[in-house]
Amino acid sequence: MEPTRIDDPRDPRVAAYLDIRERDLAGRQGRFVAEGKVVLDLLLSSARFGAESVLVLENRLAGLNDILRKAPADLPVYVVSGAVMDTIAGFHMHRGILAIGRKQAPQPAEALLETLPARALLVVLVGIANHDNMGAIFRNAAAFGADAVLMGSTCCDPLYRKAIRVSVGAALKVPFASFTDTPGFTAELGRRGYDQFALSPRGRTDIRDARRGERLALYLGTEGEGLPESLLATLQTVRIAMSPGFDSLNVAAASAIALHHFSR
Repeated sequence: MEPTRIDDPRDPRVAAYLDIRERDLAGRQGRFVAEGKVVLDLLLSSARFGAESVLVLENRLAGLNDILRKAPADLPVYVVSGAVMDTIAGFHMHRGILAIGRKQAPQPAEALLETLPARALLVVLVGIANHDNMGAIFRNAAAFGADAVLMGSTCCDPLYRKAIRVSVGAALKVPFASFTDTPGFTAELGRRGYDQFALSPRGRTDIRDARRGERLALYLGTEGEGLPESLLATLQTVRIAMSPGFDSLNVAAASAIALHHFSR
């Protein structure tokens, strides 16, 4: 492909990148921003997502040759100076590598369950509204071999720019889907033979004593409030033991410990 030089920040060909932070909040109508070399590589390697264009600083282009070879020959690659990049984005873009990706049509959680292996490890998220936590949980899910992440309707978007960046692209790698009826989804996992462990500081079983079967769904809740009491009452609860006088971990840190334990 032949990169295209852009010298005018108002050029309509790069309109999708304008005022990135404001448009993050407003939504992108089926698109998302991928930022950084590693994330771009995962996007161009993905069978689940497509790229619409790439925007790169002129001094970063040479280092992307191997990655860009993975892209379709007709993918637009726009090259800009630092000043133009910062004007387009609305702030200083020190990474200097952006791409616009296309989201898939939303996949029902039940459809994703049909594709999973006989021995599966699932992460089930309820009420995770912080993008840093969402990205870190996806990163941990990828690191410890989780087969999918399933999210309740109150969770934030794992394809939000910050969440993708924190996940180091794992949100483009680990399959995910959403559900709206938490009790119904929990019942469906039970019918499919999943052990269902809810992580809570007040869990009845120390995580070191918890044993999983072939299929496990690990539930994680929001900071502070944790998982709903109605859910904790129906699931087996596990806790991560801590020093006396301290009973709470960041949900992303807790996910790393739990996924490491149950992935073995």
